[in-house]
Order: sequence, then structure tokens, then C-alpha cells
Amino acid sequence: MDPEAHALEARDWFALADRVDALDVPVKIAIVGKYTGLSDSYLSVIKALKHSAIACDRDLELLWVEASDLEEGEGVSAEQRAAAWAKVEEADGVVIPGGFGNRGVEGKILCAGWCRQHGKPLLGVCLGMQVMVMEYARAELGWAGANSSEFDEGTPHPVVVFMPEVDKENMGGTMRLGARWTALLPDAAGARSLASRLYKTEEGVWERHRHRYEVNPEKVAALQGAGLHFVGRDKHEERMEICELPRGRHPFYMGCQYHPEYQSHPLTPSPPFHGLVLAASGQLDAWLAANP
Repeated sequence: MDPEAHALEARDWFALADRVDALDVPVKIAIVGKYTGLSDSYLSVIKALKHSAIACDRDLELLWVEASDLEEGEGVSAEQRAAAWAKVEEADGVVIPGGFGNRGVEGKILCAGWCRQHGKPLLGVCLGMQVMVMEYARAELGWAGANSSEFDEGTPHPVVVFMPEVDKENMGGTMRLGARWTALLPDAAGARSLASRLYKTEEGVWERHRHRYEVNPEKVAALQGAGLHFVGRDKHEERMEICELPRGRHPFYMGCQYHPEYQSHPLTPSPPFHGLVLAASGQLDAWLAANP
């Protein structure tokens, strides 16, 4: 490495360390997941939130919420449910991370709906984006029972479906994996999307993927007509990669089918996570004004 470049990088790291030592204003982010008993399950998400909090001059405080505790029914006491919802309400922002399996999905859907209705900044990742779409279809389109075919193959409204190129019979090695191009598009009204502004490009980005299910392309027109904008799509503009609500309706409501946490760095935080923490700490408007 060039000695001058090495010295510059070292100065950046020393400055970062000083910045971390000086953090004293908290930002509370709730992680609503399925594996909250083992925080290492979400290690990349935690790191991306920490990187973003540092960039926002905030001290990250995590609130762990077991998604199934948000649900009503057997197996969850009233005390458990109240404590889980209290954390969601206390948080400045919420992340619904990726996952597999049916347990806790209805709790995540309830959480997405509450955040949407109450203006709570929310970032959904992979399954997190999918539950945002399910909730929106149920609440805004009136599609009772809207679901993913992963959880209910008989749903009358399959808004999330198995990808057509994936073999259901032979699950090994069938995921859509690795870096894929996401084209950043204007929203349904023709305005530049929040995702595009956070990424600082109107073209597209490479992000890493790990999923078998996707938003049903046949349902996209209805969802967009009801106000949920799909502003990131694959290179053929057929596969939904990013959804968001306009900022006139919500301060920060964004879902990503990919895993943006995998490319976060202490000096360059993941743009979707950075946007969440900016919104959660009340700094997003100022950041957007400074980064037109």
C-alpha cells in the first residue's frame, strides 16, 4: 500500500475510534425476530446498525423482541405480550430481519402494521420485506388471508411466491444467492425514491441475496396502485427488490429483498440501515437536504 494512503486510512480509523468514544446520545432500535435468544444469529444486522449509529453520532441501544410474543393465542402470556409490545413502542426504529419458517410470522406482520400506522421507522430485510407486503395487502387492499405460499399454500391471495426457477422437490442449493444487480427506479408517481437518494445513485447497486421466495409479480400493480412503491427491481425489472412508502405518508418505511447488512462497513454504513437510523434519530430530513 502507498505510505500516504496508508497514513490517511489510519487517520480515518483513529478519528472513528475517537468518535465512538464520544457517543453519548442513545438511539433505540428494536430487532423483531425469531432467533432473539441468540444474538449472534443477527450479527451482521447488529454490525450494520452499529456502523449506522456511529455515522449518526448516536450510541446504539438494541431492544430484542421475540416476534411470536407479539401474537395473541396459546403459549404467550399477557405479560409476555405486553412486554414485547412495550419494546416496539419504546424503540426509535425497528428492524424485521430475514428468517425462515412459520413461527413468529404473524407477529412480524402485526409489527409491520403497527409501525406503518404509527409512523415508526421500519426496515424489513428479506422475509422482513415480505411480511411488509403481506400486511399491506391485508390492510390496504382488503385481501383477507394474504400470505406467502411458504406459509399457506392455499392462501386466496399469494402475494409472496416460490421463485419459478427453484425446484421445490430438491431444496439443496436452490436459493437465489450472491451479488445481484438492483436497478433503482422512480416511485409510482415518477419522483426519485428514498432508496435512490440513500444510495446516492439513480442507476443501481449490487447487493447480496439469500432467498427462495419473492413478491408475486402478478400482485405488484395492485399493491402499487394502493400506494406501496416498488422502487428497486432486478435487471429485467421483473423481480421486486425494494419497496417503500412515500415520505409524505411515512418517515421511513422500506423493505429490501436482499441483505444490505452484508456489505456494511464501519466507515461506509449500509445505506438502508443508515437511512433507518437517520430517521430513528430525527436526522433524515437534514441529511437529505445536505445530499440532494
